[in-house]
Amino acid sequence: MNTAAMYPPTNTFPNMPGYESMGQGGGFLPPPIPVEPVAPPQPGPEADNWSIPSLSEDAAREAFQSFAASNCCYNKAPANDGVITQMEPFNTYRYRLETFAESRSTEWGSKPHEGEAPDFYTQTAPRPWEIQATPPKMFTNHTELIRVPYTSSIKDCQDCNGTGKKPCEECNGSGHKACWVCNGSGTKDDQNCSHCNSTGKDRCRKCDSRGYDNCETCKGKKQLLTFIQLKVEWTNHVEDHVLEQNSGLKIDNLRSVSGKELFKNNHYLVYPLVGFPEPAVGEASARLVREHQSKYTQTSRILQQKQTVELIPITKVSYKWKGDSHVFYVFGNEQQVSAADYPAKCCCVIL
Repeated sequence: MNTAAMYPPTNTFPNMPGYESMGQGGGFLPPPIPVEPVAPPQPGPEADNWSIPSLSEDAAREAFQSFAASNCCYNKAPANDGVITQMEPFNTYRYRLETFAESRSTEWGSKPHEGEAPDFYTQTAPRPWEIQATPPKMFTNHTELIRVPYTSSIKDCQDCNGTGKKPCEECNGSGHKACWVCNGSGTKDDQNCSHCNSTGKDRCRKCDSRGYDNCETCKGKKQLLTFIQLKVEWTNHVEDHVLEQNSGLKIDNLRSVSGKELFKNNHYLVYPLVGFPEPAVGEASARLVREHQSKYTQTSRILQQKQTVELIPITKVSYKWKGDSHVFYVFGNEQQVSAADYPAKCCCVIL
């Protein structure tokens, strides 16, 4: 009996609620309308204890020396012997908004049929957003594939036409290859080849001389269990706004460092900062919160939002070496250094 004929093919799901688009390849599924209210306005953070101690000259020099030592092509003399002439703080704010969202899409899935009973239409399939999926830790990216119940059917494997076998690519289905000793001639040095008994043929080790391998798609089972597969993606969308600090240090340098945390709150949907002492931070908060909530509620379900404000320390250090003036920057809690005009570089090649 042809069991594949007993069940409808997997491309016929026209009347299944929630899966009408599967005939067109499935794809993105809009989330349900949020039912939780927007969080009430948050009180503005207090402006006490917001200062960052000034960087000492010794700390600046130590950071500079570590920076020079970490670059194999840098002569350490400027970091060791340069004379610091001025240190200017350019501390700046970074506002960060994180939106942790869940999106769902559907696609066709299959696996070798190993005797499972198909369940197509034995019950009504749950809609995509009705299927339970456990989120990972908040603000962590993760993807999960879930087989949708009551959508599975059986069909012959298309890749091997239901045979479970495919010709061996190594020997083109013959089960043997040309003898490597005599190159398929049957003789070597005008004598019969003892390796292949003068046949000129050597057994194919890849398929053990069978001439075929098991089909990779069905693993030799001849049939596939096919079903609708739900793809659940949890994504943490992170966006920063750093206030200009006019020191000359590029903002991109600040992506890898942390600052002093001044304010943090999280909620299902956060409310823009209210009453923050620096107006530009409040403006950035209002813009990003509005953009995130508009953008991600259209394509996914927001599970949580978090907003933080950090004060990032930046010190511009001017120094002289061999009579010339130069600059380097020390920034972040990590006291990273940027010195684009380091005056003693050499060309070295690492072999």
